[in-house]
Amino acid sequence: MLRRMPRWLLRAPIPLFRTASPLLGRGFVVVEHRGRVTGQRRYVLLEVVHREPGALMVISGCGPAAQWYRNIEAEPKVRIWSGGIRRAAALAVPMPAEHGTAILESYRHHHPLGARVLGHAFGIPEFAHGKPVPVRRAEELPLLRIAPGQRAGG
Repeated sequence: MLRRMPRWLLRAPIPLFRTASPLLGRGFVVVEHRGRVTGQRRYVLLEVVHREPGALMVISGCGPAAQWYRNIEAEPKVRIWSGGIRRAAALAVPMPAEHGTAILESYRHHHPLGARVLGHAFGIPEFAHGKPVPVRRAEELPLLRIAPGQRAGG
């Protein structure tokens, strides 16, 4: 079972990151999305777990029930801030769990300390103790591919 992090703790760095994202590097991304009920702008700060040409990969550490994740599933057009990217239009698309497993394994290999910290914080024993990541864990921690400059349908 995944642990919940306090909402205030997860949201605290968002204002700083939106104004100083070039100084804080490319390891994090702020995603502006729309509330699925209210239509209001919402923001979430996420760690970039993988980069590929033209896209960032992020994982929902609180699972598919996280409000920001559900909002993005309902409306995948977002705006992002990351490194030198400021308020860029992007498209966020959920990825298959098998792809998520490979990304989690890669993240753990390249960031062993970060993986251990996240493993303990979110109650993910495979990360905390270096065990293989099962596909069910990637289903619990859905992966999103965020492509700047993309639009829905293309």
